Amino acid sequence: MTTVVNNPAPKTDEGGSSFLVGVILLIGFVMVLLYFGIPAIKNLNVPTPQVVIPNKIDVNVKQAK
Repeated sequence: MTTVVNNPAPKTDEGGSSFLVGVILLIGFVMVLLYFGIPAIKNLNVPTPQVVIPNKIDVNVKQAK
């Protein structure tokens, strides 16, 4: 004769705690992104480099033999 054991499914309340951990991690990620992102956005005003171009350029190359 076959013995059948009917065990009820285990009841755990871990769904709420993992959701809470996920929300805390998401909030932490957004805070770090804002903490480093806002100063980076503010400092986008990079001045253009000053390039000095001479009035006369000698393009004749004289090579020694």
